[in-house]
Amino acid sequence: MPILEYHCQACDHRFEVIVHGTQQPVCPACHSSRLQRLLSVFAVAGKHAETPSPGPCRTCGDPRGPGACALDGAGG
Repeated sequence: MPILEYHCQACDHRFEVIVHGTQQPVCPACHSSRLQRLLSVFAVAGKHAETPSPGPCRTCGDPRGPGACALDGAGG
């Protein structure tokens, strides 16, 4: 059962709806069936999707990570 995103051409309302099989959705605001299906963007949430922090600079301890300081001219 995909979650689809629509724009109602009758009342300009945008909404998402779970579509079951061949069911034709209607606008929850005005009940019109004049809908335009929108391109939905796939989203991922959770710790596995986050970029890990590089940790503090090993030269000076700067919390912004390696390359944040210029103590040795090489950048940490």
